[in-house]
Amino acid sequence: MVQWIERIPTGSIIIVTGQIKKPDRPVTGTTKHDVEISIRELHVAVPFTVYEDEVSRQKELDDDDDAAGTGSHITDRARLTHRILDLRTSTSKAIFRINAGGFIEIHTPKLQGGATESGSSVFQLDDYFGRPALVAQSPQLAKQMCIAADYEKVYEIGPVFRAKNSNTPRHLTEYTGLDLEMAIEKHYHEALEVIDGVLKHIFKGINERFRDELGAAKRHFPHEDLVWLDKTPRIPFKEGVQMLIDSSWTDESGNPPSPLEDIHTRDEILPGELVNERYHTDYYILDNLTASARPFYTMPDPNDPKVTNTFDLFLRGQEILTSGQRIHDAQMLEEQMKAQGVDSSSMEDYMDGF
Repeated sequence: MVQWIERIPTGSIIIVTGQIKKPDRPVTGTTKHDVEISIRELHVAVPFTVYEDEVSRQKELDDDDDAAGTGSHITDRARLTHRILDLRTSTSKAIFRINAGGFIEIHTPKLQGGATESGSSVFQLDDYFGRPALVAQSPQLAKQMCIAADYEKVYEIGPVFRAKNSNTPRHLTEYTGLDLEMAIEKHYHEALEVIDGVLKHIFKGINERFRDELGAAKRHFPHEDLVWLDKTPRIPFKEGVQMLIDSSWTDESGNPPSPLEDIHTRDEILPGELVNERYHTDYYILDNLTASARPFYTMPDPNDPKVTNTFDLFLRGQEILTSGQRIHDAQMLEEQMKAQGVDSSSMEDYMDGF
């Protein structure tokens, strides 16, 4: 076994089962010096390594100059089938990083094999070259695949399609979305702070640079200037629901809101007014959202599975963004998909990344 392990190429992705323990003396050959794994099982997880992919690409270039070349042993089909692995190569990373700094801009497919959000709000194509397909609801799954490929921070500004009734104050069948995904080190509030900072930077920039244009818009759409705080209020979802209950708010059937159910569109306006009265801001965050209305990839709160490590951002009582921590454990992800009736076989490329 040791002789076989010694010959596994650098850059291979492996699955190890063993016991984590403190070494008898510091480990010098790795970046972690104070911990080691006593291995019981080790499996090579993919059919080729990042190193092999790099060599294969170079061989393709060499063979272009040599008519007698035999070609690459890693086909484009194999690369695309294992796209997450291919994205880890220095060539792929260089292409993306040349176009970016910090967050890397990506452009994800708008025709997909499976739903990224609720299956009830997708546009379906019955025949996409002999196969069923869906118009993308969001770049969610592709963003997560980029994080699995070690890109750390990615974003996309692009079209989003939702098969929902557009005759409401908040739903559009097609709109342009700003999506980002990032690796977190310790807590999902790291993403919250980045997103919160970006939005307030946008608010400030619009107010400072486009006063004349805002004035022109006000003549046709009268409104007060947007008000926000340097420190955005972060209100736990249960506390937000309690604010509604304390105000004697009920739904159309006369029932008070529940901390275990999502706040409906009709009910979102009043919390905005209550928050404005209490905190004097049009912009706030609802944190620790209930699990009943979250997508399958949402990470539950480890201390209370009825709520999640997610948050919504609100502007004058309208939800403008939802985000949070994603499930990164393959077994947990598959269990959540089954619980919500999501067919994991339609997302094999996505699942392979975990």
